[in-house]
Amino acid sequence: MEKNGFLLIGKIIGVHGVKGNIKAYSYAESLSVFEPGSPILAVNEKGLETTYKVNWVKPHNRVILLSLDGIDSKHLAETLRGSKLYIEKAKLPELEDGAYYWFDLIGLSVFTTDDEYIGSIASILPTGSNDVYVVKNPNKDNDHEILIPALTSVVLEIDITKKTMRVDLPEGL
Repeated sequence: MEKNGFLLIGKIIGVHGVKGNIKAYSYAESLSVFEPGSPILAVNEKGLETTYKVNWVKPHNRVILLSLDGIDSKHLAETLRGSKLYIEKAKLPELEDGAYYWFDLIGLSVFTTDDEYIGSIASILPTGSNDVYVVKNPNKDNDHEILIPALTSVVLEIDITKKTMRVDLPEGL
């Protein structure tokens, strides 16, 4: 999910301790997006936006603990409960050629080598060996989806500018 050049990376779910540390769900694959010293945008449930500087982050069970500059009490941290956390897309690291962020792929229109429209990428499933693109077509019934393995033999071309993906589907898909 994006917001004016920003990318949603987490949501504050609570407070940890009395020093203003925050408990949050991270939607990011890596905690490197919460780099100490980097800015993070918090948007509360009423839409109020405030930018903070990250002091530190660490994993804690299934969530993360986060310290933000200026949030130094349990009371201040509590006012952020429910806020969504964003970072600037421009701050994301550059990827190697042929690698893409998931947010760039979700929504792409998928076509076969014969220019047949299959649908658009609704979500991505990480598996042990390769990701799988969940492609849905709104013109077909609601339960119709095609699972396409993210393999170079199947995914022939990705054009982020045109928002398209061209695939060579194996027999049976």
